[in-house]
Amino acid sequence: MTDATLSPDGAKMPEKAAAKPRSLYATDDLTRKRNAAEKRFKAYGMGAVGIGLFFLVVLAFSIVSEGIPAFTRTVVKVEFTITQEQFNAAEKELFKTKAYEKFFIGALEQQLNDRGLEVPFDGAAIGRIVGKTGGTIREYFRANQDQLGEPVRFELAAASRVDGYINGRVTRDNMTDSRFLQKTDLDIVDGLVKADIIESVFNWNFITGADSGVDNPGGAGIGASVVGSFFMMLVVLFLSLPIGVAASIYLEEFAPQNRITDLIEVNISNLAAVPSIVFGILGLAVFIQFMHLPQSAPLVGGLVLTLMTLPTIIISTRASLKAVPPSIRDAALGVGASKMQAIFHHVLPLAMPGILTGTIIGLAQALGETAPLLLIGMVGFVARGYPDSFVGGFVEPNSAMPAQIYTWAARADFAFYEKAWGGIIVLLLFLLTMNFIAIILRRRFERRW
Repeated sequence: MTDATLSPDGAKMPEKAAAKPRSLYATDDLTRKRNAAEKRFKAYGMGAVGIGLFFLVVLAFSIVSEGIPAFTRTVVKVEFTITQEQFNAAEKELFKTKAYEKFFIGALEQQLNDRGLEVPFDGAAIGRIVGKTGGTIREYFRANQDQLGEPVRFELAAASRVDGYINGRVTRDNMTDSRFLQKTDLDIVDGLVKADIIESVFNWNFITGADSGVDNPGGAGIGASVVGSFFMMLVVLFLSLPIGVAASIYLEEFAPQNRITDLIEVNISNLAAVPSIVFGILGLAVFIQFMHLPQSAPLVGGLVLTLMTLPTIIISTRASLKAVPPSIRDAALGVGASKMQAIFHHVLPLAMPGILTGTIIGLAQALGETAPLLLIGMVGFVARGYPDSFVGGFVEPNSAMPAQIYTWAARADFAFYEKAWGGIIVLLLFLLTMNFIAIILRRRFERRW
């Protein structure tokens, strides 16, 4: 019997040192490396979230700071009296609006003198500061002749450059003399400010008004475009939701797996990635040129956006149906329900929160689209007023919020640029309202299993 401690040449081998017992509470090098990597990954994630929040705050601050001036306007407050004799004399003159402008200028000069401020000005300067006031005053007294001989207070919108001067956007250093405003006119504006005749007020016309043309940014409003977007969303909602949900239920629950359904599924996925302008060209060719539907109507815009929204709704609805456990279907079929009853009584209610989420995402995408609407003629200057009736809201020419914002942003006057930022705020409020409604509906239809 040989000794295991001897080497082949007969020498005695050294005994190995006994391994030290390792404590469960001690951290080895490999564990420390894994913990350090985990901490680095968490730091990367927190940094990414922080960067995203930072840019979100910067974006929100930029939108609010640039868009708030659109919700205010500068007005000139003047109170004066026109007698019956002055009204009759003005109506007999050839240039009637000039006569009413003289009444306004005289009353303005009198108010400055009453406050002890002597500011030299002429009718041309007042025309540049306030604009053509004669037509407004004339229309008022023609419609309210019972006010003749009574003091009437007018709040007339100041010119866009005067509004910019009051808000700090325009200064004496960065402005140049033009037919719209001259530097000497700012002396008159300063005098009117001292006399408390000019002030900034909330611009309700921006909320309720319509596009006023390229020469009147102060009178521009987004109200008519909001109505156009509302009618478009009604068309999209009542067409895309039932069609998209029905197509999803058939493809996910009833359609056989063959080449035809595979081709349909691939085409739906491809349509979700098609640029929106392609749908605009399709709508122009099919709905306007072939079907002769009214151009620039919310009905046509809604049909175009429905085609664009359907793939998004179908994909999200199918994902929601897939997320319902198969045991729900098996249990319903096991107690004697038909396949139709199992789908509509059990699967669809459980998938409803996801379906509503996909629908809201599709509607939000459609609400912000501009290119398809421009191709079918829904540009900003089309929306000159509100529709005459509910049916007219679908077929009468109108615009939409994205198209109106694009039109303002493309104009040269910086005041329209402020209107565009203000329109973005209104559009975001519209989207937040839609998402709030979606949250309420999801909680209403949510079921646990």
